[in-house]
Amino acid sequence: MAIIIIPAVILTLILGLYELFLIHHDESFRGSHWLGHGLSIFPTIFVALFAVLNTSYFLDLVGLSSSGFFGNEWVVRGIIGFIIMIRIHAQSAVVKAGGMMGRGMHETFIHSVVVAAMIVASPLYWPLIEPLVINILPI
Repeated sequence: MAIIIIPAVILTLILGLYELFLIHHDESFRGSHWLGHGLSIFPTIFVALFAVLNTSYFLDLVGLSSSGFFGNEWVVRGIIGFIIMIRIHAQSAVVKAGGMMGRGMHETFIHSVVVAAMIVASPLYWPLIEPLVINILPI
């Protein structure tokens, strides 16, 4: 079993662009603040996807794959998703926005949940996307 990197990079671009659109939709002010926040979300999404796509590898590496609750890769992926959901929403709340809304960009909580769910479910839908992406990219 090898570490999975290419799918994490490709899905980071897809989910990062989706998050950019969500942030732009949620913002109630003018300017490029949404772009700065959106670009800062790419590393977060990459780390989360890398962790989720390689969960079974790391559980085998540390010897937890046969243990109980935390040996279940979907439990670990769910914990990673919960942490990323909080991280995405918190990052949105602390970024200073202009206009009448005051502090924070006020990204809706449901958008944070949707992005986190897409990260957690990435091992399920990557096999469906892979043939399309691999034919387009010269990998």
